[in-house]
Amino acid sequence: MGMPGPFELIIILVIVLLIFGGKRLKNIGNEVGGAIKGFKSSMKDTDVEKKEDIIEAKVEADDESSDKKS
Repeated sequence: MGMPGPFELIIILVIVLLIFGGKRLKNIGNEVGGAIKGFKSSMKDTDVEKKEDIIEAKVEADDESSDKKS
């Protein structure tokens, strides 16, 4: 059992359209898109926070090493 072909995908899409309807399907698409956008945004925020933490740790380590030398 491999990937479904184009004919099977069309049948699946028609069935989904019949079950949910056009308006509901559009709303589902918008909700999924918003969720993906929020996820990417929070991933970027997390990366920025990690970089800031690393920079702070390096600054603190440099301060401590310079204090020990004095």
